Amino acid sequence: MTAKYFAPTGGHPSQQQLLTDRAMFTDAYAVIPRGTMRDITTSFLPFWDKTRLWVIARPLSGFAESFSQYIMEVSPGGGSDRAETDPEAEAVLFVVEGSATLTVDGATHTLAEGGYAYLPPATDWALHNTGTEMLRFHWVRKAYEPVEGLDAPDVVIANEQDIAPTVMPDTDGKWATTRFVDPADLRHDMHVTIVTLQPGAVIPFLETHVMEHGLYVLEGKAVYKLNQDWVEVEAGDYMWLRAFCPQACYAGGPGPFRYLLYKDVNRHMPLRLGRGASSSK
Repeated sequence: MTAKYFAPTGGHPSQQQLLTDRAMFTDAYAVIPRGTMRDITTSFLPFWDKTRLWVIARPLSGFAESFSQYIMEVSPGGGSDRAETDPEAEAVLFVVEGSATLTVDGATHTLAEGGYAYLPPATDWALHNTGTEMLRFHWVRKAYEPVEGLDAPDVVIANEQDIAPTVMPDTDGKWATTRFVDPADLRHDMHVTIVTLQPGAVIPFLETHVMEHGLYVLEGKAVYKLNQDWVEVEAGDYMWLRAFCPQACYAGGPGPFRYLLYKDVNRHMPLRLGRGASSSK
């Protein structure tokens, strides 16, 4: 079965709509509902043509500090030959609508819906919408943390449809994770995966851990326990979780509940302000 991916389209609500919404920003987490992703909240980037974006996560001192995440919207004929301006930034791209032409170190790839790309720091890459439909994709960025004796990761090009999800133990197949890179590959300092919970499935304990999270709901709906609150979420919503924020969820159905998940991994914790966790400097 072909996966479904929700993508925002912008616009504005009518003047008759109530102001009530589910947006929240707390000391432990943030919820950005899909209804807040309107034309007025878009931004633009240097060297990107016919492109706008929603910034749904950025480093904030005292909150989530390790990554940024954009939802990019590229019109036909748009894109960039100078996509990334920070040589220390690594990236994950995930296409939720349309098709992207990605050129990496001179090789050209087509990323259809469900397409994934991992791009190491200092990679020469360009991306264009050469089709006739709108292209929308997630772009997760992180300052790569090098470790002496470990090479930077390789470029990874994949599609969710070609990867068998890994079922979580003791869940009867109701909870699974689609992994694009080997979790034992310590060259990687972040993972972006897809988590799938079948209707009625649960994360049955309050996860409380050091990893920061960004969770974009691709499909379905659920009730999420965030810190001390139960929060309803649906396709198109985004959750931003600070390290150690307690978290669990109950998938509401009638279809699967699926989300794109970011977390930072595989590095020592920095013990001095202003220094990377595992810098070789």
